[in-house]
Amino acid sequence: MSWYRNLACVAFVVASGMAVAAATKSAPGTEPNAPAASAIDVKIDNFTFAPGTITVPKGTTVNWTNHDDIPHTVVAEDKTTFKSKALDTDDKFSYTFDKPGTYSYFCSLHPKMTAKVVVQ
Repeated sequence: MSWYRNLACVAFVVASGMAVAAATKSAPGTEPNAPAASAIDVKIDNFTFAPGTITVPKGTTVNWTNHDDIPHTVVAEDKTTFKSKALDTDDKFSYTFDKPGTYSYFCSLHPKMTAKVVVQ
């Protein structure tokens, strides 16, 4: 009888292990241990971008929100990578950074307003 109990225990352990493996299997199209895409918020307030410099992993979406009473823009230094329309109070602009690098940007209406996004 003891061999029967041992066999039953082994069967239980194997079945439990298979259930755990199935429950932890990655969904199709995802990589195990891949960082989740995220979003970062930048405030436009008092003629500044805050924070002024952010460092993010590639795939991150940056959301800018204008909290000033006057319009501002968010424009990449090269003027082509990203460019918002004029953002009125509480308007938002978003851009997803898919390539590593340093992206300096400014407000085209107030060129002394500058900041940067560092993508790793």
